[in-house]
Amino acid sequence: MTVSEDFLRSANRQFLYYKTLGEKAIEQLEPKQLFISVNEDTNSIAAIIKHLHGNMSSRWTDFLTTDGEKEWRNRDGEFEENININFSASRHPELDSGSQEMLNQVQHDKQQIETKKQELLKTWNEGWDCLFKVLNDLKPEQLAQTIYIRNEGHSVLEAINRQLAHYPYHVGQIVFYAKLLKKTEWNSLSIPKNKSKDYNTDKFSKDKVKKHFTDDELDKLK
Repeated sequence: MTVSEDFLRSANRQFLYYKTLGEKAIEQLEPKQLFISVNEDTNSIAAIIKHLHGNMSSRWTDFLTTDGEKEWRNRDGEFEENININFSASRHPELDSGSQEMLNQVQHDKQQIETKKQELLKTWNEGWDCLFKVLNDLKPEQLAQTIYIRNEGHSVLEAINRQLAHYPYHVGQIVFYAKLLKKTEWNSLSIPKNKSKDYNTDKFSKDKVKKHFTDDELDKLK
């Protein structure tokens, strides 16, 4: 396997890992929690998902032949909330408690909120599908080809690395936000607190092997 082939495989695995990480965080939340923003300056998980979808659709559609910032993209609209559940963390530290006040602000019943969640997950998958379709078709010799994002030239390799930094940034926001909402009910998606020694002991008890670091992590997230 050449270095270029290894890069494409590694990038694919890392994107898949962060996609899975986001999904495992989302799975732990009640549908209504996806639409909570704690103040006017923060985005709900729903808004982050819409932003990721907008970015992925724009960047990866006609990836090799058109600018990555499409004219049809409405970036500002990606952060507009379809369901407004705004809470102050200081006034409502129990964000995941399902208080009557919170429920009163939601003008949809449980079924409608669940429908919104399913629409959101469809949006999530559409964005990632757009990315993986391109990534799976790329050839190693195309990594040096120039593409443009807002008229700024990138090699294909640089463009992949740019998104490989961008998407995990937002997945990290989703995971962090989900943990705040779940509090003690959270099921850890990484090494649990005070378990680093056990984790390292297990790793070093095995023979050295060349494999991608996400192999074990993805197995744990199944």
